[in-house]
Amino acid sequence: MQASPLSKLSLEGREFFIKRDDLFDPFLSGNKYRKLHTLLHTPQNKYKKIISYGGTQSNAMLAIAAMCKQKGWVFEYYTKPVSSVQKEQTFGNFYQALLLGMEHIELDASLYKEYIASLALLNDAHTYIIDQGGADASAREGLEVLAQEIQAQDCGMKSLATPSGTGTTALFLALSLPEYTVYTTPCVGDVDYLKEQMSALAKIPSNLIILAPKKKYHFAKLYPEFLEIYQKTKKAGIEFDLLYAPAMWLALLEKTQEKILYIHSGGVSGNESMLKRYSQKFSR
Repeated sequence: MQASPLSKLSLEGREFFIKRDDLFDPFLSGNKYRKLHTLLHTPQNKYKKIISYGGTQSNAMLAIAAMCKQKGWVFEYYTKPVSSVQKEQTFGNFYQALLLGMEHIELDASLYKEYIASLALLNDAHTYIIDQGGADASAREGLEVLAQEIQAQDCGMKSLATPSGTGTTALFLALSLPEYTVYTTPCVGDVDYLKEQMSALAKIPSNLIILAPKKKYHFAKLYPEFLEIYQKTKKAGIEFDLLYAPAMWLALLEKTQEKILYIHSGGVSGNESMLKRYSQKFSR
């Protein structure tokens, strides 16, 4: 795997370096590419089916669909009921994942949690289950590769930043790079939820700093300040996703001062559908 390049970004009078993990693949990129490293290097005949679950705007969903397309594996994805409007859309992560062959299975909201829990009991050597968002212990190998790239490229910075859903990327990156400070911020749930998710995988190291947002943000909800920071970074030369990156950039600008290497998490394929939502809500 070739190392992703570094770019510079000037934002509000500060200079950041950006680790361009978004450039690997249109659908299979960013932290999802890193998390799926082990599976990408798994022999094709080891598995026949991959199962995962979560939301229909998920970047992980699309990345897994792209991986399964490459591998020739069946991909089953479980969600709560999806609106008829979204089913008819011909853009966005859900639509692209279906084009890649994802088998979508809707579960009644009242049964969803119990059914997902039952997946852990599945005993099939040819089926692999990936938890929501790619939160999986096997992700550590790919993030150790990322850590080695950062050390080899040595841009002179000792602070890194990456936004968190389950916190898998930030956690394993901090464990692999104890000499660096790793900043993250919760984008799904609050700080306590993020700590709970990370603690299920490993003990949270002291060099991992969680920056609490200045207000409570609900995942995938539209916020004018998110659109504004997205537009600023894009104008500065790099497009980031609209689900995770805005919260991270706002936290960095508000609560840090030093030079930082930002790990681009990819996920820009979902921006088309998000921008349509923003346009409809803030059309005035």
